[in-house]
Parts: sequence; structure tokens; C-alpha cells
Amino acid sequence: MPRVASSVENVPRSRIRELGEIAMGMDGVLRLYFGESNLPTPDYIKQAAARALEDGYTFYTENAGLPTLRRAIAENYRRLQAVELDPAGEIVVTASGVQALNVAIRCVLDPGDEALVLTPAWPNGSSSVMMANAGVRQIPHPLCGARYQTDFAALAAAVTPRTRLLLYTSPSNPLGWVATDAEQQGLLDFARRHGLWLLADEVYDRLYYAGARLGEPVPSILRKATRDDAVMVVHSFSKSYCMTGWRVGWLIARRDLAAKATELNEFIISHAPSFAQKAGETALAEGEEELVRMLGRLKENRDLCLAALGNVAGVTLPKPDGAFYVFPRIDGLEDSFAFCKRLLEETRVGLAPGVAFGAGGEGSIRICYAAERSILEPAMERLVKFLRAGA
Repeated sequence: MPRVASSVENVPRSRIRELGEIAMGMDGVLRLYFGESNLPTPDYIKQAAARALEDGYTFYTENAGLPTLRRAIAENYRRLQAVELDPAGEIVVTASGVQALNVAIRCVLDPGDEALVLTPAWPNGSSSVMMANAGVRQIPHPLCGARYQTDFAALAAAVTPRTRLLLYTSPSNPLGWVATDAEQQGLLDFARRHGLWLLADEVYDRLYYAGARLGEPVPSILRKATRDDAVMVVHSFSKSYCMTGWRVGWLIARRDLAAKATELNEFIISHAPSFAQKAGETALAEGEEELVRMLGRLKENRDLCLAALGNVAGVTLPKPDGAFYVFPRIDGLEDSFAFCKRLLEETRVGLAPGVAFGAGGEGSIRICYAAERSILEPAMERLVKFLRAGA
């Protein structure tokens, strides 16, 4: 009997989704397991989509996305990052950040190649590598005092003749870690030295709390890279603009790779939805005030989580500088999925198990603090009570 492909069989199921589907069959769950706010997309973006539909944006667009959106993305990088991009040759609009990640990986890996992935990390990166019939070597971020760091010695030890790609995420999902200037330069130099593609997931770059002001983005790796460097950046409208369900993102890459990714778009998704692309233009043009307001609320939520867990014995929780997650490590925890499942069943609090995020994740849990206070506060109270009861 014909069987499904072994490359598909070998891709592990998302443990986040596995727990989420259990929770979806239950009533009264305080849902903090997925990486999204429970707030709806702002009205100004929804109204832009409605106008786009009325204006006839219901047809095919270019495989690389609407030229007007690509120009808007380029202007955004010029304004926020002081980086000049060619919207016609270096930007590819995609149907979500994960599709940008997938098409980027497919463009650089052949079957049997290997990728280095800094973890704990959102599992879709490693899974996309496996879907390309390539191997994954996960390099955990060590916790050194009050912050996670990059283990360059472990990276060097993991390089083989088959290594083609280095993938990292900053700000990190789930750690909230943000690469320092020295770490960014070190990663770029490492990739240059070993002849690797460097893929930076910068989806959370606007969700940053350690800058001079709220709204200041995390500096992009594009500030350090030349246009000839083998560097790719994936991004999305999902997190900064509460647009998770809209499925619009983008890929920035060297011209040759961007051209090939554009061609592959035809065979994967053709293009991102045309009316959603127009909504994305409006988000970039008009979203700054709403974004800063959201950041203030997220910072307060982060601090609530830090305060709630700060005095719980056996819990280690570094202060995250970005994204909207905390990733507490719990002494003696050996099965984070079982812990989260029992927490869900006994308290109706839904969290993501640390094991879902790869090497270095087991023994921790991820809390998405993007929820409203009416959800976050009782969830944290129940979690603290559960932990203090010796769970």
C-alpha cells in the first residue's frame, strides 16, 4: 500500500497545537498557549480591507506582492532602521511569516543538507528544515546569570561539511531574548566565515521594551549586512498589528534568492490575498499610535507576570526584553507537556509546554502575556497557586 512520504512522517507534530486542541474542547479556558493577542485587529485596518474589496482588490497580484506594499515595506525600513532596500528586487510579500520562513529555507537547502537552529525557538523553523529533507542541529541558548546568550563554541562544534544555514530569532519566541549588537555581529561573522546563509526571524522587532522609547524597534541584522551578504530576514504583520488571521508577511533577501522565492510563490500560494495586502499598507502607514499604545499595555502585562512569579520558590525567570512571552524554568520539571496538560485540566489555564520549543526548552513553560488583564490576572493567580501546591 502506498505510504505518505518519510520526510513528512518525520516532522513532529506541534506540541503547542496538540495542547491547544485539547483546550479547544473545554469550556472556560484562560487561553495563553498561542502566540497572539485576544484583541481583534484594529478597526482602521479592517476598514482598509473593506475599502480594498470595494475598490476591486479581489484579483491576482504579482507573485512578489503588490508593488505599493513592497514600496511601503521599503519605506518602513528606511524610516525605522535606516536601511535602504529595493522594493522591486529585495522584498517578497508572502502569505504569512511562516510561509516566508518556509520559502526561504526551500531556496537554500537541498536534501541531506543541514541547518543550525538556535533554540528554544518556535518549532516551525526546524520543521520547515525537515520538510525540505534536510537535517536540523539545534543549539540551545545557555542561561548565563540574568540573560540568555549565544553559545558560539557550540555553534562552531556543530558545523559539518553539509551545513548550509544558520537560523535565529530575535526577539525570541519563547525566550524574549534579544540579540546584543555583539551577538548580531558574531552571528553574521560566523555565517560569513563558514559560508552559510543567515536567516533572521525578526517578526517581533517592534515588540521591544529596552529601547530609549516604546516603539523603537530592535536593530535589524540588515543594518550590519551588505546587500551582497547571504542574509535573509522574515517578517509578518501578525504580531505588531494584531493580524494573525490575515496571513500576510514578507521576506527580504539578496536579489538572486528574492527572485527565486518570487518564482516559487507561484507554485506555493501564488501570492498573499490582495485585499489583505492593501490592509497591510494601511497598517504600516497609520499604525504607529496604536502600536505604541499596545506596547505600553504589553509592558505592563510582562511586569505583572514577572512580579507574580518572582517570589515563587523553584522558579527561574529572566526578564525578557522583547516579544510577548515569559519562559519560566521550573526546578525538577521533567515533562512540561504533562505539567501543562494537568494545569489545563485542573485549573483551566492553557499554557505552552517548553518541550515544544526544541533543545533547551524542556523544564520550562511559555506564557503568552498578550491577553487582556481579565484573562491574564486570574490565569497567573491560578498558576502561582498550582506551583505553590507542589505541582
